[in-house]
Amino acid sequence: MQIALAPMEGLVDEILRDVLTRVGGIDWCVTEFIRVSDRLLPQASFRKLAPELDSGARTRSGTPLRVQLLGSDPVCLADNAAFACTLGAPVIDLNFGCPAKTVNKSRGGAVLLNEPELLYSILHEVRAAVPADIPVTAKMRLGFDSTDGALDCARALVDGGAAQLVVHARTKVEGYKPPAHWEWVAKVQDVVSVPVFANGDIWSLDDWRRCREVSGVEDIMLGRGLVCLPDLARQIQAAKQGAAVQPMSWEELQPLLADFWLQARRKISPRYAPGRLKQWLSMLTRSYPQAVALFAQLRRENDCERIDRLLGVEGRSVRPGPL
Repeated sequence: MQIALAPMEGLVDEILRDVLTRVGGIDWCVTEFIRVSDRLLPQASFRKLAPELDSGARTRSGTPLRVQLLGSDPVCLADNAAFACTLGAPVIDLNFGCPAKTVNKSRGGAVLLNEPELLYSILHEVRAAVPADIPVTAKMRLGFDSTDGALDCARALVDGGAAQLVVHARTKVEGYKPPAHWEWVAKVQDVVSVPVFANGDIWSLDDWRRCREVSGVEDIMLGRGLVCLPDLARQIQAAKQGAAVQPMSWEELQPLLADFWLQARRKISPRYAPGRLKQWLSMLTRSYPQAVALFAQLRRENDCERIDRLLGVEGRSVRPGPL
């Protein structure tokens, strides 16, 4: 069984990847998507969203990082994928699951599930451009507004060269509305010969058990569930091995929250760093009553020094992030 940390634009950046992978239980993670349009991107575009490329494409805990690209031009995606490999990308992942309207309007993400022939062309071109020892993988949803073409899309991606599929078990139109249709993950696995990861609505150990039973697959990708419950992957790994599950306490989480904040202070503008902290803290309120109280204190606070005091990190070394 493998557990992956999902790529979530505007949420799971290098800082949160670092913190979550240090908790444990995650086998690999993925960058936020790097948008490819009609040109070869400069190094800076890759290093901005994948700074771990400077550290062997691994997080501080040693967790491998995959580079995800999003676009619709097969040749341009292939050129950028090949370039990413020269920068150290160990795996190229392609995004066919993003449901954002702005992304779909520019022919990126889940809207391409309406065109299985294009999916095949993209995978074929990227696979041909990338060194043979570097896998190409893909993430998809069940369709744009219907599941009718889900199996055709999965076949197209694998026939084009995908070595692995992650299936977010909802359509684009469904967004994140529950439930996830895990039974469709089983249907996808039945028609392709590569490993399929189940993704969507895994918030707890019980959800994981039900997903495994319904989907029939062992491998999973965790997104919001892991952000809200940072030790979920570790809990699942322990349960899988028959070991005692000891959930992370708020006291154990607090140093990670403080480190997240200090990294945000160093790497993000003071104007935006408080928002990043509040974003994660608001999601932690789902799992920790103590987070509810802390979020209430921080909700309208934008002064970094006062946040330092609330988190108990005043006096710790901080270099302001970029403007």
